[in-house]
Amino acid sequence: MLRVSIVIPTLNEANSLGRTLRQLQVLDPPPLEVLVVDGGSEDETLAIARVAGVQVLTCDRRGRSVQMNYGAKLATGDVVVFLHADTGVPDELITIIEGVLADSAVVCGGFISLMTGAQTTRWGVSLHNYLKTYYAPLLFKPRLFFKGLRLLFGDQVMFCRRAEFWECGGFDETLPIMEDGDLCLRLVQKGRIRQVNRVVQSSDRRVAHWGAWKATAIYLYVGVLWGVGVSADYLKQFYEDIR
Repeated sequence: MLRVSIVIPTLNEANSLGRTLRQLQVLDPPPLEVLVVDGGSEDETLAIARVAGVQVLTCDRRGRSVQMNYGAKLATGDVVVFLHADTGVPDELITIIEGVLADSAVVCGGFISLMTGAQTTRWGVSLHNYLKTYYAPLLFKPRLFFKGLRLLFGDQVMFCRRAEFWECGGFDETLPIMEDGDLCLRLVQKGRIRQVNRVVQSSDRRVAHWGAWKATAIYLYVGVLWGVGVSADYLKQFYEDIR
């Protein structure tokens, strides 16, 4: 059985973190450890994490890439899972991950992200994001696509073997966004990347703030520009932080 470490980067996630941690408590089998890596929250995020009994780490630098790398450095599992604080996972998460990574040719995996809110499910946006996992690498990196590249993003709950994660250098801490896609480009050099045919539920807060059409346009615009080599520092201006 693989030992699985779950790393959750947080910054002012009091509205979402409690529910996510409650779902992790009923995982069967359980993970080896859950590490909440905080980047300086000013709300009740840390208190919620401590009440849940998970390991709380305070990172002296803010940024998702920085925080996820920090958690991965202190993780002790064979596999590291990067989970957003506003994303819910299936009860058999660990079993699914073990099944995917039982294939030594697979280096990384992620799930189908279904964006949901209190009273709605964002079917259209979710479908586009599902398809983007395939069409983006096919359009921009066709050679790597046929080698096994699939572009996974953070809300898809990426997981990989910890040793291979570090052999590829981990997340690029200089990138303000698209750090997950960048990691996929390096991981595919070691094996195939797979989108698992199971659903995780992510908050639609960004779509609710922007509206479905604007959100889809921004996702498409950022993805296309990144695909043709535009700097992530430039693209960050279109991707505001929303809590």
